[in-house]
This record gives sequence, C-alpha cells and structure tokens, in this order.
Amino acid sequence: MKGTRFLVLLLTCICIAAGLMVSNSGHAEYGDIVLINKQESMEKAGVNPVLFPHWFHRIRFKCKVCHEDIFILKKGANDIDMGKIMSGEFCGKCHNGLIAWEPLDCVRCHSYKGEISPAGK
Repeated sequence: MKGTRFLVLLLTCICIAAGLMVSNSGHAEYGDIVLINKQESMEKAGVNPVLFPHWFHRIRFKCKVCHEDIFILKKGANDIDMGKIMSGEFCGKCHNGLIAWEPLDCVRCHSYKGEISPAGK
C-alpha cells in the first residue's frame, strides 16, 4: 500500500513538473489565455504578451476563487495592468510573495511567442 501511494505521488510530481516545463515554452496550450489588450504599452516596455496558463491554475483552484471576485468572466472586461497587479489587484491578489511568487520577473508572464492578429483579436 505504501509503495502504491509513493508511486502515485511520484507520478503526480512528474506530471506537474512536465506541465511547468511546457507552460514556459512561450506557446499557448489548450485552455491558455493570451492577454494582449495592452499591446502598445507592452511593445514600449519591450515585453511579449502575457501567456496566462488557465489550465494550470484551474487544476489547483475552483473557478469561484478567481471568478467573479477578482476577474470578470468576459473577454476584455478586466482592465489589467502592471500598476494594478503590483498594488494587489487582479493577479496581484495571489502573486504577492506570500501566496505565490511576486510579479518581479517579467518573462514569467510575458512569455507568449506565437502569432498575434492585427487588432489583437
């Protein structure tokens, strides 16, 4: 029985690690969201669009953790910017250095390297 539990735990850790490696590839996977509403300011700052791994968050939390208290569940309804995140709004509610890592390493989020349609749609 202990061997089975250890094997399940080991396989779970391997799957999570594999998911982390895939999520850092810079290309969106099924369920990921590319945030480019602030495309002009991102280009000025020299960073890529944000690749939000929705599936990665979803396997850890129930939908209600983020929706509707933090994020409105409608495309374009959330006016997210770095100032708001750094002041504890949106992603900054959890990415505050206590619950999850602080948003200090730009390429952790600004990692999308895929194609972008002309109007960001």
